[in-house]
Amino acid sequence: MGYRSELRELAFDSHGIVTLRDAESSGVPAVEVRKLASRGALTRLGHGVYRMEEAPADALTEFAAAVALVGGDAVLADESVLAAHDLAQVNLRRIQVATGGRVRRQLPPTIEVIARTVPADQRTDIDGLPAMTLAAAIRASRDRVRTSRLIDAARQADVRGLIDHREAEAIISELEQE
Repeated sequence: MGYRSELRELAFDSHGIVTLRDAESSGVPAVEVRKLASRGALTRLGHGVYRMEEAPADALTEFAAAVALVGGDAVLADESVLAAHDLAQVNLRRIQVATGGRVRRQLPPTIEVIARTVPADQRTDIDGLPAMTLAAAIRASRDRVRTSRLIDAARQADVRGLIDHREAEAIISELEQE
């Protein structure tokens, strides 16, 4: 299999986004990634992050790009998790990404870096995308999203099987006490 095919496989598994780290882990040298980018097969989004043009964009592509651009231990956070699950009628101005490390690279204005280490028990993934758990995201969004929308989000998440019924009831109870 050629380098382009290897990157295509990576891109299809990661919402069209390829990082140099993932490419090198799959045996594709960084120089080959850059060559493919210069030929138009990849679009450079930022330091070490590319979009594979042959992979179709999906609902999580923007979120995956944001997390990859922040890098390190970054996870999708707060209202962005709700938006990724299409809950709480959230209209994002910027995609929130939490990381415990310092981010020195230049990021697009569409990304908001939240300096926060997300504990392991509050981490999950959304179709391979590192993210906060839905319960943690609902709790973290309290001050920025109307309570009624968060309660509806917890109920919808329960019905869709995204969170445990007991956890949904606990969240709803917490929110109703405010």
